[in-house]
Amino acid sequence: MALTAFEAAARHESFTRAAEELALTQSAVCRQIGALEDFLGVPLFRRTRRGVQLTEAGRAYSRQVALRLEALERDTLAVMSGQGAGTLELAVVPTFATRWLLPRLGAFRALHPEVVIHMETRTRPFLFADTPFDAAIYFGEAGWPGTEAHFLMPEFPVPVCSPSLPGARPDLSPQEVARLPLLQQSTRPYAWRQWFEAAGMRVAHDLSGMRLELFSMLAQAAIERMGVALIPPFLIERELAAGELMIPCNRSFVSRRAYYLIVPERKAERQALAVFRQWLVEEAGRSHEAVRDAAVAGGEGLC
Repeated sequence: MALTAFEAAARHESFTRAAEELALTQSAVCRQIGALEDFLGVPLFRRTRRGVQLTEAGRAYSRQVALRLEALERDTLAVMSGQGAGTLELAVVPTFATRWLLPRLGAFRALHPEVVIHMETRTRPFLFADTPFDAAIYFGEAGWPGTEAHFLMPEFPVPVCSPSLPGARPDLSPQEVARLPLLQQSTRPYAWRQWFEAAGMRVAHDLSGMRLELFSMLAQAAIERMGVALIPPFLIERELAAGELMIPCNRSFVSRRAYYLIVPERKAERQALAVFRQWLVEEAGRSHEAVRDAAVAGGEGLC
């Protein structure tokens, strides 16, 4: 109860609002938090005439408490819904999840209705020991300690932009692409450098330009005529079909990085995870062949 009272008070930075949320009196919240501070030996709030403010220790502790209470709530809901062993907690890279995985997940559910998958987004590596995740779909290089890595597919990114971007037209040369404003992706900071190098070029400003984290953000920036972005076509099929985006230079490059399913070794034998892993690897293999064939067939193809 003390941790729940603390989490609510920390989130609102108000004992009064925490009491209202928890259907308690303000004095009850004060007593709970005071007992917690006595137990920890650390002040979590600064009391002033105008209210309360988290101390630095309180702010750090509140983040940890919130994560653990959230995990406990997920576990409780899983038990109440009778899911248990058939539930998978999956960390996913956002655009891949929304544009590739979710449209296919209905087929998996039809085959395995006993397996329920919960997804949260993560764009960078993390420690499984610090999270509730059973597996992660990640773009990068394999080699997380204590895990198995199952190859899914590479990306084959190509330049894309709005058809109305000044200077854009079909069949641009790499030299002409270099004269357009470049949109950068923070999780793939050297993508443009690799693309130009594959075309035999060195471009002084290949690391310059607006920097965004997600492919969905890059695509929207490109639609808004802010520049040209490197995006795998299979993630923006709707925008290409609608004419919101075009491929001005159909060249890509072969990267050492790819999409992987990362599984902690201690969870690798879970039945629900094994079933999902087999389906995902097979589905990705079929998609990889189609994407690779399209990349090779289109324009100047792979570099």
